[in-house]
Amino acid sequence: MRFIGNKTRLLPYIDEMVSKHLKGDENTFADIFAGTNSVGEHFKNRYKIISNDLLYFSKVIAEATIKLNDYPNFNKLKKYGINHPFNYLQSKDLSDYNGDFITQHYSPNSKAHRMLFTVSNAKRIDFIRTTIQKWLDEGLIEKKEFYYILNSLIQAVPFVSNMTGTYAAYLKKWDRRAFKPLELVPSNIIDNHCKNEVFNQDANLLCKKIKPDIAYIDTPYNSRQYGSNYHVLETIARWDYPKLHGKTGQRNTEKLNSDFARKRKAKEAMNELLNNLNSEHVCLSYSSDGIINVDDLKEMLIKHAKNGYVDVKKIPYRKYKSKLYNNDNKVYELIYYYQPIQYNKRHSVIKYKNDIHSSTKINVKDGLIKSPLNYIGGKYKLLNQLIPFFPSDIDIFVDLFSGGGNVGINVKANKIYFNDINTKINGLFRYFQGKNPQKLVSQIENRIKYFSLSKTNERGFKNLRNYYNKHPNPLDLYVLVSYSFNYQFRFNNDLKYNNPFGKNRSHFSKNMKNNLVKFVTKLNLINAKFTDQYFNKFNFNILTDKSFVYADPPYLITTGSYNDGNRGFVNWTEKQEKELYQVLDNLNSKHIKFALSNVLKHKGIKNTLLLKWSKKYNIHHLNYSYHNSSYNTKNLSSDEVLITNY
Repeated sequence: MRFIGNKTRLLPYIDEMVSKHLKGDENTFADIFAGTNSVGEHFKNRYKIISNDLLYFSKVIAEATIKLNDYPNFNKLKKYGINHPFNYLQSKDLSDYNGDFITQHYSPNSKAHRMLFTVSNAKRIDFIRTTIQKWLDEGLIEKKEFYYILNSLIQAVPFVSNMTGTYAAYLKKWDRRAFKPLELVPSNIIDNHCKNEVFNQDANLLCKKIKPDIAYIDTPYNSRQYGSNYHVLETIARWDYPKLHGKTGQRNTEKLNSDFARKRKAKEAMNELLNNLNSEHVCLSYSSDGIINVDDLKEMLIKHAKNGYVDVKKIPYRKYKSKLYNNDNKVYELIYYYQPIQYNKRHSVIKYKNDIHSSTKINVKDGLIKSPLNYIGGKYKLLNQLIPFFPSDIDIFVDLFSGGGNVGINVKANKIYFNDINTKINGLFRYFQGKNPQKLVSQIENRIKYFSLSKTNERGFKNLRNYYNKHPNPLDLYVLVSYSFNYQFRFNNDLKYNNPFGKNRSHFSKNMKNNLVKFVTKLNLINAKFTDQYFNKFNFNILTDKSFVYADPPYLITTGSYNDGNRGFVNWTEKQEKELYQVLDNLNSKHIKFALSNVLKHKGIKNTLLLKWSKKYNIHHLNYSYHNSSYNTKNLSSDEVLITNY
């Protein structure tokens, strides 16, 4: 959505800043100045979201994209022959329609001849807005269905508006975008299984009432008031036929004015906000040319921060200056993080994001946790031999080829990175993260029941596989794997799942259920992040001298299905092997500890590259043979080794 201050481009930096400080048991994320809700949407698949903004049109967006967890079905409209309301509203012939408020005040048909919308687009906006209001008033649509359509209208309007950036002014000549027909696009819905909350009030008052684990603050930076800059969207959202004034047809937005956009009051408002916050983590965005001087702002944050510690990220950001840009006048977007002194911890048990008020406590028994996935090359059976070789005091642990996650889930570290190029598997783990494991099992069992899956129903399996390939989602992928041949992930080069049915064997067994519950419970206890980087593109700059990197790559001299280059992912060849050696050598030069799992020989074949490279490090021979892998042989053994630089 075209909106000044939108944080879409900064989301990776915000995510990185927040994630690196979390413990892993956080459940709620508050977007206190939500605007277009791009930040809340970004974090919705991980946390319960609390969205707030003083602008009503922001509330509308949040009601549709944050609060909703499923797509509206519009069943009542269907009884009246309107099966596809978006198509109906988009295609209705308006040649005999005179329009309403927008046509009368913001098109060339207005008395003031305002050129904010073409007459055709103004009429379309009026027709959609009046129609859905009528449907709501007559009980033909529910409130959530109303918000869902209204949100799409608000999102669409800026793309046909004849303006440069805000509604404080319109262009004297028509911009090409203004001639495009207004297009309603239904918003994507993310189901995070949470009772997300939406507020429309002063942020300083709201902060006295809520206690989120993570608070994100994105106050106005300058004296431009968002109420007047986006008055047209506010009018479309409220549809209250306001009295207008001025050349651009402004509504009275005095109640929407923010003290954060007033030079004399901004510091006082910010200080009040910081005093009122009660969250464990605070992330704040600001600009180097904001109303509050950056030095003054940092000093304010330090006073509220535990141990006076404030983390800062400085990002070059092009200044909005009506197409004029001076390279000498560099502007930076600043992202701050701190932990408030006044934070009152509210609970000592795990609270899951889809059961945020539950007091359920699930204990993980002492011992090793097994991955809920049967992933080729998984190291579960080797853990008792591997972990004793690992350092005892680890700051950041990087599982560089994490696969099924057997190693990372069992390592003790302040922060754990699960990295794998297989985005499908990491997407599955990201979906698991933060879920209540018992409710997750219920979801899986519901899908099994829906598709009538069993060890013998191949037709049900194929129906699910076809459905997944058309509508890929992590939950269905896990269910598919549970009923697939040898429980394995397999994709073609178009990343369509193509593993066959595991007839008479594969199913969601009691052991799988137990492994899943234990794994997800442990995952919710650790500070874990899943990344999808090619191994030499991982950001090793975040590591400290107490960090530890574990590498378990595809083995060059074996024939695992992840190693044949025909699964939609990168093949493993001598080129990748040498690149990995370079990565590990670089870590060694920086005095960062690493360990490499591999085989020196297999089926009588020697890995000559590895034999030569490993001579400069320590080689530990492990007692293991691959009884369950697709490249097992009973006659010839493998020399499994762990290579360390310490």
